[in-house]
Amino acid sequence: MMKITINGKEHQFNGDPQMPLLWFLRDELNMKGTKYGCGMALCGACTVHINGEATRSCVLPMSATDGMTITTIEGLDDTDSHPLQISWAEENVPQCGYCQSGQIMQAASLLAKNPSPTDLEIDQNMSGNICRCGTYPRIRKAIKKAAGSNS
Repeated sequence: MMKITINGKEHQFNGDPQMPLLWFLRDELNMKGTKYGCGMALCGACTVHINGEATRSCVLPMSATDGMTITTIEGLDDTDSHPLQISWAEENVPQCGYCQSGQIMQAASLLAKNPSPTDLEIDQNMSGNICRCGTYPRIRKAIKKAAGSNS
């Protein structure tokens, strides 16, 4: 039996160890904020934090999560007042919105490591997260605003 902490709450898992974390979150725990996009860790829609690191949950088997601390978009800030959530709304970032939870989780990981990223650092860090609507300029602006360096 595996034990993992998700959004501050301990969970047990004794199912198929090859089940991707994404399906455990969505199907077993009914956490629908983390999205399925490509199933190959290429688009970033499924991004969560594992021990603080942005990680693609669609390819991560449950066997690799034992003892880990996982944060999903639902656990980023339970009052929806994380600086990124606020700046995302203020900058009207989402268009279709499908990729946004993964985008925010990737950005949160960046800001935790680099609280004042340059445009280049933002672009490099966010390059693995695809937005089919092309809201990249608004994403960058929202990240800079959340970082306090809206320029």
